[in-house]
Order: sequence, then structure tokens, then C-alpha cells
Amino acid sequence: MEAELLSVGTELLIGQVVDTNAAYLGQKLAAIGIDVTLKTTVGDDLGRVSWAMSEALERCPLVVSTGGLGSTHDDLTAEAVAHATGRELQFHSPSFERIRAFLERIGRPHLATDQQRKQAMIPRGATVIDNPIGTAPGFIVESSGSTLCVLPGIPAEMRAMTERTVLPWLCQRHPDGLRHCWRTGCARW
Repeated sequence: MEAELLSVGTELLIGQVVDTNAAYLGQKLAAIGIDVTLKTTVGDDLGRVSWAMSEALERCPLVVSTGGLGSTHDDLTAEAVAHATGRELQFHSPSFERIRAFLERIGRPHLATDQQRKQAMIPRGATVIDNPIGTAPGFIVESSGSTLCVLPGIPAEMRAMTERTVLPWLCQRHPDGLRHCWRTGCARW
């Protein structure tokens, strides 16, 4: 199986932040037998992100995207996925309740505003990926024979979600086409 990586964020393009997410994902995907064939970085622009996703989904059966799921005005990845896959965004109340509970747990319940509500807007029909250590949920969308896994750009959150959900989901979904890491115990990726 082949995959493409899509990193979203102007901070990556201008050198403010080094894209460690792509290196991590490349290693993890290779470990289970997925060949990463292309990596694209795109800035925080709805049209460009949507175009990059559409192109990647046409070329490859698996696209893994990181970044752009935050609560600020330039976090446009969910909307870009909706455009690229012809879906509408829907409010996912379990995600918003999890965000509120997380903010309460860290002593910041006052931050559960419309900005965090934006993080609970998920493309219709997507499988939600819970974020165990942050607010932004990720999601998996299947579209026209391809799969798009969308993860936050914060490295610790992306890694936790990849290890807890994405890699097991891929191995379960494609049991004959992927190598499993039985040699290393399989409890940890």
C-alpha cells in the first residue's frame, strides 16, 4: 500500500517550525509496510489545502494529513476536507463534550467557547479520532476509494492519536496488505 503525507501550516513553509510529524509518520507507516511516496507542505489557505487534498486523494489510496485542526481563524483543514470530498461539516456533540471535559480537567473551563466549538465540526460520515491529550479531534474520511486520516499538528497529540487509533485502524482494515510489528511486541508501535 502507498501513502502520501500532507502537512498543513504556513509556519512550516516559512521555517518557523520544523516538520517532525512527517518524519515520525514516515517511520511508523514504513514499519507496518506502507510506502510513503510523496510529502506535500501547504500553507494555511483554504483553496490550496483543499486542492492539495483533492490531488493527493486522486493519486494515492492513503493520505495522512497533519495540522490545521486548531481553534484559530487560520485552522482550515476540516473545511478543506469537506470541500475536497464533497461533504458538509456537521457539529459532533460528543467531541465538543470531550473538549469541554478536557478544559475543565486542566482548570480552563472558560475556554470552551465558539472557537472550541469549531474543533467539533467534522465532515459528514467521518470516523472521529479522539484526542487523549488535547482538544482537537482528528478524523478518518473514506472518499472515492481512498482514505484520508486527518490529525492535529501538535506533535504529542498527533503521535498519541497515531499510536492509539490510526495504526491499529490501518492494520485492522488491511490485515493482509500490511506488516505487523509482532517482533516488537505489538503492544506499542
